[in-house]
Amino acid sequence: MKTLPHILLVDDEEALLELVASYLKTEYEVTCASSGVEALSLLARHDIDLIVLDVMMPGMDGFTTCEKIRAFSSVPIVMLTARSSEEDKIKGLKIGADDYVVKPFSPRELMARIEAALRRSRAFSQPHEVLRRGPLLIDKHARELTLAGTAVPITRREYDLLVFLIEHEGQVFTREQLYDRIWGIDSEYGTLRTVDTHIKTLRLKLKSAGAMIKTVWGIGYKFEGQS
Repeated sequence: MKTLPHILLVDDEEALLELVASYLKTEYEVTCASSGVEALSLLARHDIDLIVLDVMMPGMDGFTTCEKIRAFSSVPIVMLTARSSEEDKIKGLKIGADDYVVKPFSPRELMARIEAALRRSRAFSQPHEVLRRGPLLIDKHARELTLAGTAVPITRREYDLLVFLIEHEGQVFTREQLYDRIWGIDSEYGTLRTVDTHIKTLRLKLKSAGAMIKTVWGIGYKFEGQS
């Protein structure tokens, strides 16, 4: 079962707190706090994915609460405020808020802001996977290949073939296996010679590093490199 993102909603106005919480609960798990002090306590005890934080609260206001949160957490923060001045927005963003929603706002706008902030948070939290073999570096997120720091132009099929061989380093594959895996078993594109052609092109593009793509005579190909 998929776990819903956990939102901490912080506002001292009870009516608004209940209204917004009821709307957010259609998409998220929601925990409510009526003060900055309570929010800090809840954040320390729960796994929170995003905070919706009101600015105008008695005692510890939203700006101070945001600063205290940023001292120990990078959780996304969407601030709510009745203030629409540019100075207040800039202040909130400078102290670590991720977005700013001005009251009165529509629930749909708030939901959209929350989802956008969660998407950005997920993107930054995902490991930026790279493959390194000798002078080769493959950025899987960007689908880019560099050789000794220089970008190497590479086609989609060449990229898929190289990554597959590297990720199965030391394993020998026949031309049939590589063709089925990269081009698809039902593909009408090319022949088994297509594999040989792409291997040859890859070796040329990789220069001396192309020697890491080994020919296993009578069988097929494998990759042998160094991390």
